[in-house]
Amino acid sequence: MTPSTTVALRATGLSKNFHGFLAVNAVDLEVAAGGVHALVGPNGAGKTTLFNLLSGFLQPSTGTITVFGEDVTGLQPEQIAHKGVARSFQITSLFENLNPREHVELALQSRTTQGRKFWRSEKLLGRFTDRAGELLDLVGLAELAEKPAGLLAYGQKRALEMALVMALDPKIMLLDEPTAGMGIEDVHRTIELVKKIADGRTVVFVDHNMHVVGSLADRVTVLQQGRILAEGTYQEVRSDPRVITAYLGEASNA
Repeated sequence: MTPSTTVALRATGLSKNFHGFLAVNAVDLEVAAGGVHALVGPNGAGKTTLFNLLSGFLQPSTGTITVFGEDVTGLQPEQIAHKGVARSFQITSLFENLNPREHVELALQSRTTQGRKFWRSEKLLGRFTDRAGELLDLVGLAELAEKPAGLLAYGQKRALEMALVMALDPKIMLLDEPTAGMGIEDVHRTIELVKKIADGRTVVFVDHNMHVVGSLADRVTVLQQGRILAEGTYQEVRSDPRVITAYLGEASNA
Protein backbone atom coordinates (compact mmCIF):
# COMPACT_ATOMS: atom_id res chain seq x y z
CA MET A 1 0.00 0.00 0.00
CA THR A 2 1.46 3.32 -1.07
CA PRO A 3 1.44 6.38 1.23
CA SER A 4 -1.20 8.04 -0.97
CA THR A 5 -3.59 5.08 -0.80
CA THR A 6 -6.77 5.77 1.16
CA VAL A 7 -7.28 3.26 3.98
CA ALA A 8 -10.93 2.24 4.25
CA LEU A 9 -10.58 -0.05 7.26
CA ARG A 10 -7.72 -0.23 9.74
CA ALA A 11 -7.10 -2.38 12.80
CA THR A 12 -4.17 -1.49 15.05
CA GLY A 13 -2.92 -3.82 17.78
CA LEU A 14 -6.27 -5.61 17.74
CA SER A 15 -6.65 -8.48 20.21
CA LYS A 16 -9.45 -10.58 21.64
CA ASN A 17 -8.85 -12.56 24.81
CA PHE A 18 -11.38 -15.25 25.77
CA HIS A 19 -10.50 -16.12 29.38
CA GLY A 20 -6.80 -16.43 28.65
CA PHE A 21 -7.11 -17.67 25.05
CA LEU A 22 -5.97 -15.08 22.50
CA ALA A 23 -8.20 -15.75 19.49
CA VAL A 24 -6.89 -12.57 17.82
CA ASN A 25 -3.45 -11.45 18.87
CA ALA A 26 -2.10 -7.94 18.15
CA VAL A 27 -3.34 -7.79 14.55
CA ASP A 28 -2.41 -4.78 12.43
CA LEU A 29 -4.53 -4.71 9.28
CA GLU A 30 -4.99 -2.11 6.55
CA VAL A 31 -7.62 -2.47 3.83
CA ALA A 32 -7.28 -0.15 0.86
CA ALA A 33 -10.36 1.74 -0.28
CA GLY A 34 -11.88 0.21 -3.40
CA GLY A 35 -9.95 -3.02 -3.03
CA VAL A 36 -10.96 -6.64 -2.49
CA HIS A 37 -9.10 -8.03 0.51
CA ALA A 38 -9.20 -11.69 1.55
CA LEU A 39 -8.64 -13.09 5.03
CA VAL A 40 -7.56 -16.72 4.92
CA GLY A 41 -6.06 -19.28 7.22
CA PRO A 42 -6.55 -22.78 8.59
CA ASN A 43 -9.45 -23.61 10.91
CA GLY A 44 -9.07 -21.84 14.23
CA ALA A 45 -6.85 -19.10 12.80
CA GLY A 46 -9.11 -16.35 14.15
CA LYS A 47 -10.73 -15.20 10.91
CA THR A 48 -14.35 -15.13 12.09
CA THR A 49 -13.35 -13.61 15.43
CA LEU A 50 -11.54 -10.84 13.56
CA PHE A 51 -14.63 -10.31 11.40
CA ASN A 52 -16.80 -10.07 14.50
CA LEU A 53 -14.43 -7.48 15.97
CA LEU A 54 -14.40 -5.38 12.80
CA SER A 55 -18.20 -5.37 12.61
CA GLY A 56 -18.87 -4.73 16.32
CA PHE A 57 -20.32 -8.14 17.20
CA LEU A 58 -17.39 -8.60 19.58
CA GLN A 59 -15.60 -5.92 21.58
CA PRO A 60 -11.79 -5.95 21.42
CA SER A 61 -9.70 -6.62 24.50
CA THR A 62 -7.08 -4.21 23.17
CA GLY A 63 -6.48 -2.21 20.02
CA THR A 64 -8.39 0.17 17.79
CA ILE A 65 -10.54 0.02 14.64
CA THR A 66 -11.05 2.92 12.25
CA VAL A 67 -13.33 3.32 9.22
CA PHE A 68 -12.01 5.91 6.78
CA GLY A 69 -10.02 7.41 9.66
CA GLU A 70 -12.91 7.55 12.13
CA ASP A 71 -12.46 5.59 15.35
CA VAL A 72 -15.27 3.02 15.69
CA THR A 73 -13.70 0.95 18.47
CA GLY A 74 -16.34 -0.28 20.90
CA LEU A 75 -19.34 0.74 18.79
CA GLN A 76 -22.30 -1.62 18.49
CA PRO A 77 -22.99 -3.40 15.16
CA GLU A 78 -25.82 -1.05 14.18
CA GLN A 79 -23.62 1.97 14.90
CA ILE A 80 -20.82 0.59 12.74
CA ALA A 81 -23.37 -0.17 10.03
CA HIS A 82 -24.37 3.49 10.06
CA LYS A 83 -20.71 4.31 9.33
CA GLY A 84 -21.05 2.41 6.05
CA VAL A 85 -19.96 -1.11 7.04
CA ALA A 86 -22.23 -4.06 6.26
CA ARG A 87 -21.58 -7.77 6.65
CA SER A 88 -22.96 -11.12 5.68
CA PHE A 89 -22.74 -14.26 7.81
CA GLN A 90 -21.47 -17.75 7.16
CA ILE A 91 -24.81 -19.26 8.20
CA THR A 92 -27.80 -18.23 6.11
CA SER A 93 -30.55 -16.61 8.22
CA LEU A 94 -33.73 -15.66 6.35
CA PHE A 95 -37.47 -15.53 7.02
CA GLU A 96 -38.66 -18.64 5.20
CA ASN A 97 -42.21 -17.37 4.61
CA LEU A 98 -41.14 -14.01 3.17
CA ASN A 99 -40.18 -13.72 -0.46
CA PRO A 100 -36.97 -12.06 -1.73
CA ARG A 101 -38.75 -8.81 -2.60
CA GLU A 102 -40.13 -8.51 0.95
CA HIS A 103 -36.72 -9.26 2.45
CA VAL A 104 -35.03 -6.54 0.43
CA GLU A 105 -37.82 -4.02 1.03
CA LEU A 106 -37.47 -4.54 4.78
CA ALA A 107 -33.70 -4.11 4.52
CA LEU A 108 -34.18 -0.87 2.60
CA GLN A 109 -36.72 0.34 5.16
CA SER A 110 -34.25 -0.38 7.99
CA ARG A 111 -32.06 2.48 6.74
CA THR A 112 -34.84 5.01 7.26
CA THR A 113 -36.48 6.48 10.36
CA GLN A 114 -39.34 4.04 9.76
CA GLY A 115 -37.07 1.04 10.18
CA ARG A 116 -38.72 -0.33 13.33
CA LYS A 117 -42.32 0.63 12.60
CA PHE A 118 -43.29 -2.76 11.22
CA TRP A 119 -47.00 -2.20 11.85
CA ARG A 120 -46.92 0.37 9.06
CA SER A 121 -44.67 -1.67 6.79
CA GLU A 122 -47.23 -2.70 4.15
CA LYS A 123 -47.82 0.91 3.18
CA LEU A 124 -44.25 2.04 3.60
CA LEU A 125 -42.62 -0.80 1.70
CA GLY A 126 -44.19 0.36 -1.55
CA ARG A 127 -41.60 3.15 -1.56
CA PHE A 128 -38.85 0.58 -1.98
CA THR A 129 -40.33 -1.74 -4.61
CA ASP A 130 -38.34 -0.33 -7.53
CA ARG A 131 -35.02 -0.36 -5.69
CA ALA A 132 -35.70 -3.85 -4.37
CA GLY A 133 -36.30 -4.99 -7.95
CA GLU A 134 -32.99 -3.46 -9.05
CA LEU A 135 -31.08 -5.25 -6.29
CA LEU A 136 -32.74 -8.58 -6.99
CA ASP A 137 -31.92 -8.19 -10.68
CA LEU A 138 -28.30 -7.43 -9.73
CA VAL A 139 -27.97 -10.72 -7.83
CA GLY A 140 -29.90 -12.76 -10.39
CA LEU A 141 -33.10 -13.25 -8.41
CA ALA A 142 -35.53 -11.02 -10.32
CA GLU A 143 -37.53 -13.98 -11.59
CA LEU A 144 -37.78 -15.42 -8.08
CA ALA A 145 -38.86 -12.19 -6.37
CA GLU A 146 -42.21 -13.63 -5.21
CA LYS A 147 -41.03 -17.13 -4.25
CA PRO A 148 -40.88 -17.85 -0.50
CA ALA A 149 -37.28 -17.78 0.70
CA GLY A 150 -37.69 -21.21 2.26
CA LEU A 151 -38.10 -22.69 -1.22
CA LEU A 152 -34.97 -21.13 -2.69
CA ALA A 153 -31.92 -23.25 -3.45
CA TYR A 154 -28.90 -22.75 -1.19
CA GLY A 155 -26.98 -20.66 -3.71
CA GLN A 156 -30.04 -18.48 -4.27
CA LYS A 157 -30.34 -17.87 -0.53
CA ARG A 158 -26.73 -16.69 -0.42
CA ALA A 159 -27.44 -14.41 -3.38
CA LEU A 160 -30.40 -12.96 -1.48
CA GLU A 161 -28.14 -12.27 1.48
CA MET A 162 -25.87 -10.34 -0.88
CA ALA A 163 -28.86 -8.25 -1.93
CA LEU A 164 -29.65 -7.56 1.74
CA VAL A 165 -26.09 -6.35 2.32
CA MET A 166 -26.30 -4.16 -0.79
CA ALA A 167 -29.60 -2.69 0.44
CA LEU A 168 -27.64 -0.97 3.22
CA ASP A 169 -25.64 0.88 0.52
CA PRO A 170 -22.36 0.17 2.30
CA LYS A 171 -18.95 1.65 1.61
CA ILE A 172 -17.33 -1.47 3.07
CA MET A 173 -18.72 -5.00 2.72
CA LEU A 174 -17.59 -7.82 5.01
CA LEU A 175 -18.47 -11.20 3.51
CA ASP A 176 -18.04 -14.23 5.76
CA GLU A 177 -17.39 -17.32 3.58
CA PRO A 178 -19.71 -16.29 0.72
CA THR A 179 -19.17 -19.59 -1.14
CA ALA A 180 -19.32 -21.99 1.84
CA GLY A 181 -21.28 -25.14 1.06
CA MET A 182 -21.78 -24.29 -2.62
CA GLY A 183 -21.43 -26.50 -5.67
CA ILE A 184 -19.06 -25.56 -8.49
CA GLU A 185 -21.68 -23.70 -10.54
CA ASP A 186 -22.85 -21.63 -7.58
CA VAL A 187 -19.25 -20.82 -6.67
CA HIS A 188 -18.63 -19.48 -10.18
CA ARG A 189 -21.81 -17.39 -10.06
CA THR A 190 -20.87 -16.00 -6.65
CA ILE A 191 -17.39 -15.01 -7.86
CA GLU A 192 -18.96 -13.07 -10.73
CA LEU A 193 -21.52 -11.53 -8.37
CA VAL A 194 -18.87 -10.33 -5.90
CA LYS A 195 -16.90 -8.80 -8.78
CA LYS A 196 -20.04 -6.95 -9.84
CA ILE A 197 -21.01 -5.61 -6.41
CA ALA A 198 -17.41 -4.71 -5.54
CA ASP A 199 -17.42 -1.97 -8.17
CA GLY A 200 -16.96 1.30 -6.30
CA ARG A 201 -16.85 -0.41 -2.89
CA THR A 202 -14.35 -1.97 -0.53
CA VAL A 203 -14.79 -5.71 0.07
CA VAL A 204 -13.22 -7.84 2.79
CA PHE A 205 -14.04 -11.53 2.71
CA VAL A 206 -13.18 -14.81 4.37
CA ASP A 207 -13.11 -17.97 2.26
CA HIS A 208 -11.44 -21.37 2.45
CA ASN A 209 -11.65 -21.90 -1.31
CA MET A 210 -8.31 -20.70 -2.66
CA HIS A 211 -9.69 -20.57 -6.20
CA VAL A 212 -12.20 -18.00 -4.97
CA VAL A 213 -9.44 -16.06 -3.21
CA GLY A 214 -7.24 -16.08 -6.30
CA SER A 215 -10.14 -15.00 -8.52
CA LEU A 216 -11.23 -12.06 -6.37
CA ALA A 217 -8.58 -10.70 -4.03
CA ASP A 218 -6.24 -7.81 -4.74
CA ARG A 219 -4.55 -8.51 -1.43
CA VAL A 220 -4.52 -11.50 0.91
CA THR A 221 -3.85 -11.64 4.64
CA VAL A 222 -3.09 -15.08 6.07
CA LEU A 223 -3.88 -15.66 9.74
CA GLN A 224 -2.55 -18.42 11.96
CA GLN A 225 -3.31 -18.82 15.66
CA GLY A 226 -4.70 -15.31 15.85
CA ARG A 227 -1.68 -13.59 14.29
CA ILE A 228 -0.87 -12.42 10.77
CA LEU A 229 1.37 -15.03 9.20
CA ALA A 230 1.81 -13.47 5.76
CA GLU A 231 0.37 -10.74 3.58
CA GLY A 232 0.61 -9.81 -0.08
CA THR A 233 -0.87 -10.64 -3.45
CA TYR A 234 -2.41 -14.06 -3.98
CA GLN A 235 0.66 -15.26 -5.88
CA GLU A 236 2.98 -14.00 -3.15
CA VAL A 237 1.21 -15.71 -0.28
CA ARG A 238 0.51 -18.85 -2.35
CA SER A 239 4.25 -19.43 -2.76
CA ASP A 240 5.18 -18.49 0.81
CA PRO A 241 6.62 -21.62 2.54
CA ARG A 242 5.00 -20.59 5.84
CA VAL A 243 1.58 -20.51 4.20
CA ILE A 244 2.12 -23.83 2.47
CA THR A 245 3.04 -25.38 5.80
CA ALA A 246 0.04 -23.82 7.56
CA TYR A 247 -2.31 -25.23 4.95
CA LEU A 248 -0.56 -28.62 4.78
CA GLY A 249 -0.17 -28.16 1.04
CA GLU A 250 -3.61 -26.70 0.29
CA ALA A 251 -2.24 -23.39 -0.94
CA SER A 252 0.34 -24.99 -3.22
CA ASN A 253 -2.34 -27.13 -4.84
CA ALA A 254 -4.89 -24.35 -5.35
